[in-house]
Amino acid sequence: MKAKPTPFTVLETVTAYTRFYDLPAPLHPLLTVLDLQATHQQSIDVIPPTVLTPVIQQFYLISLKQGLGKAAIRYGHTSYDFNEGVLSFLAPGQGCWLANAASAEELAEIFESLKGWSLLVHPDLLAKYPLGQKIMRYGFFSYATNEALHLSAAEEATLNQLIDTIRAEVERPIDLFSQDVLVAQIDLLLTYADRFYHRQFLTRRNAASNREPDSLLTRFEARLAAYFAQPGDHSIPTVQQLANDLNVSSAYLSDMLRTLTGQNTQQHIHQTLIEKAKRLLLVTSASVNETAYQLGFEYPQYFSRLFKKKTGMTPAEFRLSMQIASS
Repeated sequence: MKAKPTPFTVLETVTAYTRFYDLPAPLHPLLTVLDLQATHQQSIDVIPPTVLTPVIQQFYLISLKQGLGKAAIRYGHTSYDFNEGVLSFLAPGQGCWLANAASAEELAEIFESLKGWSLLVHPDLLAKYPLGQKIMRYGFFSYATNEALHLSAAEEATLNQLIDTIRAEVERPIDLFSQDVLVAQIDLLLTYADRFYHRQFLTRRNAASNREPDSLLTRFEARLAAYFAQPGDHSIPTVQQLANDLNVSSAYLSDMLRTLTGQNTQQHIHQTLIEKAKRLLLVTSASVNETAYQLGFEYPQYFSRLFKKKTGMTPAEFRLSMQIASS
């Protein structure tokens, strides 16, 4: 028998979210800040069934969570000591919920120890500001749960101060400046989050210096090299294929590579592609078209265009120039 699709509940507004989870009503129609300890400890004795309901929300949800259990927090394939706070991000159309809870007692234990805050922001609040366009350029809104940001105590304190400022502004009577102030503070919070993510990438690189075979960068380079080491004609690896091979999201992979190497995933693919193209042009007598097919291009003109963009010469000009130089 064919399995039934998972029934998702779609929450369109901030108010719908607070009603669904029986949380305090928002003071602002497009934004609210939830105190996770205060809101959940009210319901420890009676766990609402909606907690385990798969939910998709149509607004941004940024959460800093503490007390997620005694086990060490794992980041990808490695454990780290950034257990003071874990910052997670969900964009409109994404979702998150508890799963695999064995008993009501376990749920109660989670709620009892959970601390932190959640910031809910509807896209309409940001629509007329530059942040409305910029926000989706932050890669962490595409990261999977196991790619959350692990904060130091100092970083956590910085974000907590910003959340206190946002909460205080929400509690003030709305005036002509309210929206400007709120959006400015959200913008600053996301800028700090971006800064902390890049710190985490660098920390991961330093932590991996003594176990280089396990580093994500090393595994990426090995996987990319393996694609282009295949004999005969083969397809060009995509960013998504490489990310899937490494069990990370494509956005995370590109951000990590950009931080550590200055180039994103697509640029690494192109660089490796051009280096192999040069070798084929120099050590084989294959035509430019044959070389393009061997590299995985469906249309040779795309290969010639990319090669010239990266080297300043067409493949034929490159081959001729090297022949002249060696004669």
